[in-house]
Amino acid sequence: MTREQKTADLKERLAKKGTAEVQVPAVDNSKLQKAGIWKYIITRKETIANILPKHMTPERMSMIAFNEIKKNPSLLECSPQSLFGAILTAAQLGVEPGPMGQCFLIPFFNSRTKSYDVQFILGYKGMIDLARRSGVITNIYAHEVREKDEFSYCYGLNPQLNHIPALKDRGDILGFYAVAHLKDGGHLFQYLSVEDVEKRKDRSKAKEYGPWQSDYEEMGKKTVLRHMWKYLPVSVEIMKKAVLDETITDIEKPEESTSVYELDAELSQETSTSDEDAA
Repeated sequence: MTREQKTADLKERLAKKGTAEVQVPAVDNSKLQKAGIWKYIITRKETIANILPKHMTPERMSMIAFNEIKKNPSLLECSPQSLFGAILTAAQLGVEPGPMGQCFLIPFFNSRTKSYDVQFILGYKGMIDLARRSGVITNIYAHEVREKDEFSYCYGLNPQLNHIPALKDRGDILGFYAVAHLKDGGHLFQYLSVEDVEKRKDRSKAKEYGPWQSDYEEMGKKTVLRHMWKYLPVSVEIMKKAVLDETITDIEKPEESTSVYELDAELSQETSTSDEDAA
C-alpha cells in the first residue's frame, strides 16, 4: 500500500470513528424498581420491625415480597408502602401468599391517588384457618354444587342439607355451600346460588383479574363462608379479621386500611354528584 493510500485509509477510519454513534446500554427498569423496594426496606427496617408480629422479620417480609414479584412482576408498578402493607396484613392474620392459597396480593389502580397499589385478598383456605383458630369451631368447610349432583337443603326449625356429588361429568356450578361444626355439638350451614355469588363478585374491584379469574371455585367457597361468618359464635377480633377483604393498606399507617368496597361507594357517589352538577 502506497503512502497516499495509507493516508486516505487513515482519514476514512477517523471519519467513521467521528460519526459513530455511542452505544448506550439499555436500562432495566425492573432492576431499578427492585432496588427501590430494597432501599425502602433498608431505610425503614426499624419501623417495619416494630409493627411486625413476633414470628415475622423484615428479612422474611422482604423474601415474601420478592417471591411474589417473581410470580407477578406487575407488583413492581405498585407503591412499596402498599406492597409491604399487604404483607403486614397477611402477617398479622398469620397467613401467607403462595401456593397454599391462604391470601392473594393483587395490583389495583387506586383512582384516589392515580397510582397502582397492592390490595390484600384473604383466600378461602385463609378463612378456614382463621375459623379453626377461633377455638369454638371443630370443623368448617365449603363445597361447590354442580348440575348432576344430588343436592337438597331446607331452612326453618329443622335445617337439613344433603349433597352427593356425581362421580363424573358433574356439569356446571349451580352454587356453593358452607358448613361449620361447633364445639358444643351444633352446626350451621349456608347456601348461595351462582347468581348470588356473581352479585358479590360484581362489587369487587378485582372481578376481572386475580383469584376471581384464576381460582373461581375457591372464591365462591370463600364468599359463602364469609356470608355464614356473621352467624358463627366467634370473637369480635376473629370476626374482624375474617371479613378483612380486598383492602389497601399503607405500612406506615396500618390503622388506616381502606376497603375497596368503600372506594367503590365513594367513586359512585362522586360520579352521581358530577352528573347532577352537569344537569
